[in-house]
Amino acid sequence: MSQLCLPVWIMAVNVRDTVTAEGKKFEKLLKDLGNLEVRIGIQQGETNDEGVDLVDIAMFNELGTIHIPSRPFLRDSVDANADQINTFLQSMKQELLKGGSAESVLKKIGTFQKGLIQEQIVNGNFEPNKEATIKKKGSDTPLVDTGRMRQSINYVIQEKGGSD
Repeated sequence: MSQLCLPVWIMAVNVRDTVTAEGKKFEKLLKDLGNLEVRIGIQQGETNDEGVDLVDIAMFNELGTIHIPSRPFLRDSVDANADQINTFLQSMKQELLKGGSAESVLKKIGTFQKGLIQEQIVNGNFEPNKEATIKKKGSDTPLVDTGRMRQSINYVIQEKGGSD
């Protein structure tokens, strides 16, 4: 039985040499996306007129306490808008593929979700305020007193695992 042997030439190719400028830009984009995150909600440090951090007020309302019923404006903003959020995120994926930067896309995501949370605070279907609360603040709208908590909803873009 005879064999036919062909010589095989192995050429060392540095893959980095074959990546186009667009490919390098896309690699940077993926690295940026892997290193960054957007956090949406109330950032720590702003207080109400009585000196209580708005993060605490938001947490008390989101989760409830023995005196305050749970009014989950953060969770409900996601649950009530899941389809809209998914559609928006798909459009952001397309923007990335067209050359948008990681930071610009994360800013758009932050702004979009910020709006959904603020809308939920105003229009959410929450347990009504008690009569004593209505008398104290002059309104029967849960979560809205001065509007400060709603106005404090914002986002930050930071490195993943960064400080809160």
